[in-house]
Amino acid sequence: MVLWWIGNVVLLVVLVVVIALLNRLLAAVERIRAAADDILVDGVRLLGEVEDTPQLLAQTDATVRQIAVGATRYAGSVATLLPAK
Repeated sequence: MVLWWIGNVVLLVVLVVVIALLNRLLAAVERIRAAADDILVDGVRLLGEVEDTPQLLAQTDATVRQIAVGATRYAGSVATLLPAK
């Protein structure tokens, strides 16, 4: 009968330890879930910000072309001013 009580006490201690470990695991999982939800919300918000990217890139391409034309004109003018080698 004494061994039965010792077995019950050991089982109770093991159960308390397992429950404590599961509680810590559940807390970590909840923190991960909250972080994943935040990432999802911010990702959806950022997706709305990049919808205008094709129009902005087209505008940037046009600006780069204009600058290239101006730089070519400037280089041609400077080339005429410099003495020939």
